[in-house]
Amino acid sequence: MKASLNSLRSIKPRPVSGELVRFSFLGGEERLPVVVSPLQEGLVLEAWIAQHRELLDEKLLRHGALLFRGFDVRTPQAFHQVVNAMGGELLDYVERSSPRSQVTDKVYTSTDHPADQRILFHNELAYSNRWPRALFFGCMRAAEVGGETPIADSREVLRRLSPTTRRKFEELGVMYVRYLGSGLGLHWSEVFRTTDRQQVERYCAENGLTCEWEGERLRTRSVRPAIRVHPKTGEAVWFNHGYFFNLHSIPPELRATLHAAVDPRELPFQTYYGDGSEIEPETIREIAEVYDSVGVAFPWQRGDVLAIDNMLTAHSRNPFQGERTILVSMSDLLIG
Repeated sequence: MKASLNSLRSIKPRPVSGELVRFSFLGGEERLPVVVSPLQEGLVLEAWIAQHRELLDEKLLRHGALLFRGFDVRTPQAFHQVVNAMGGELLDYVERSSPRSQVTDKVYTSTDHPADQRILFHNELAYSNRWPRALFFGCMRAAEVGGETPIADSREVLRRLSPTTRRKFEELGVMYVRYLGSGLGLHWSEVFRTTDRQQVERYCAENGLTCEWEGERLRTRSVRPAIRVHPKTGEAVWFNHGYFFNLHSIPPELRATLHAAVDPRELPFQTYYGDGSEIEPETIREIAEVYDSVGVAFPWQRGDVLAIDNMLTAHSRNPFQGERTILVSMSDLLIG
């Protein structure tokens, strides 16, 4: 497997299929994402994708992200056709952690999180026992200022972490504690897409979550690996929400406000090492610094479609001003 991956990485992007598209890199530097752009006017992206899925998956496994630019994908319906063409069954958003709206079948807003707040690097649903391998973003409207979706190579993040940090997470994993229905964060009915408590309990039992009802509120706990192995490449990747869901990752002033207003047991989410011990603030800072050193940001253009391998590539969101509409869809369910 290692030899085949090395030979795969030696292949340089080039025009293919009768010069219908060009593969290139932003700024000319060979790093994610690979930009796929049309060389002929009027090229229908979903039709071209359907004929070249194997090639695109090969590039996605090597680089982690593909940016389709210049194909005029400007409506939710057009975006849906493109992600359908990439293959794999599109997924519902169950066990979600951020507010979002459904736009059309299996297509959602990327998040309804406040525009002035940064969303930290994470891999989608890495805290769950069920996550998508493929994740797609479609730009219907770019923000006037900011609003980029920075991405980061999860393999490189793992390589840059200190041996001590890597070893501790490898041995212990991550414990996730969520408190749903307190008025902070999401209500449990939105997270699990049902108002039926028995259905929630059944989902938790089937997916390694313990759950405890406190009146109308629900506390869940789970312990997941911090490092997983990609099912196709065999590579180890940093794949968890230990940093994103940790209280020490948010700005100090907001953290102080939360401490003053809420009992620590009622925070909407918190993370620990898998044995329940605290993740040190300096470790959270180390992870943040590694993500920021690896991350790549680029301005959105209307019509862009970004496809990422969710295990190989983490994503985030920068604050923005003005109207912004980024759609998201997921496919290729993996179960841990």
